[in-house]
Amino acid sequence: MSAILYYLTLPFLYLVSILPRPLLYLLSDFIYVLVYTVFGYRKKVVTSNLVNAFPDKTTEEINKIRRDFYHYFCDLSLETIKTLSISPTATRQYFDEGDLSVLEHYFREKKSVIIVMGHLGNWELAGAYFSQMSLHQLYVIYHPLANKHFDRMFYRMRTRSGIKLYAMKETFRGMLRNRNKLTATAFIADQTPSPGSAYWMKFLNQDTPVFKGTEAIARKLGYPVVYLSVIREKRGRYRLAAELLAEHPDRFEENQLTELHTKRLERDIIDHPETWLWSHRRWKHKRPTSHGG
Repeated sequence: MSAILYYLTLPFLYLVSILPRPLLYLLSDFIYVLVYTVFGYRKKVVTSNLVNAFPDKTTEEINKIRRDFYHYFCDLSLETIKTLSISPTATRQYFDEGDLSVLEHYFREKKSVIIVMGHLGNWELAGAYFSQMSLHQLYVIYHPLANKHFDRMFYRMRTRSGIKLYAMKETFRGMLRNRNKLTATAFIADQTPSPGSAYWMKFLNQDTPVFKGTEAIARKLGYPVVYLSVIREKRGRYRLAAELLAEHPDRFEENQLTELHTKRLERDIIDHPETWLWSHRRWKHKRPTSHGG
């Protein structure tokens, strides 16, 4: 059944991927009406997340962020499908000049780095764009999909621009294997870990479990940690901004770096709330009484 679904869906996805940008966003406007107004995709989850994250905002303000999020979510989905067929160099049309001087510095110094970011802005396009720049070889950590057909499709979609991937469970071994190469490994650090093994902290006014792996690997390998913002300037245009968080992560106290990169992401979300992935069930776990942040 999964194979049938894949082969029925694939022609439509490729057709969408070759649409000119004006038609792509026109289709996005139509899908928004279906997703938001007709089907109300995860509307309860999105609303609950927004209300809990922004307790001081009025109902009108929450509703506006919610509408803006759904508009952007549709754009994000179609822009991501675009990477199925877009030429790697053509990803530049989605980006204005940003500030990657921190990464340029470490590239000249021939020093590998860890990039930490969140599901903010179009992280898929950002990876494809980054890979066209004369900087580090980009590695991205991914979670293999249960559907092997769609897993292969997403693997091809992400690697065709020059990105290389680590399966989540193989990340540290892969980074050790590539220690002699000049790499930038991107950790999308706002996913939901197992509550018992997570570091718990306040994030967007809520008790939140955070992966400790980014900090742990940075400390073991001694790689500088760079926070990367993917800022949406306007529809279909983004800007990347890199910021050094830790030159020597082994000098930080335990969990300090985890707090630092999570709080840095929080600032971006507060500034650009409509471009974060509010449909994700980020707060489905409760803090265990035996674990503290």
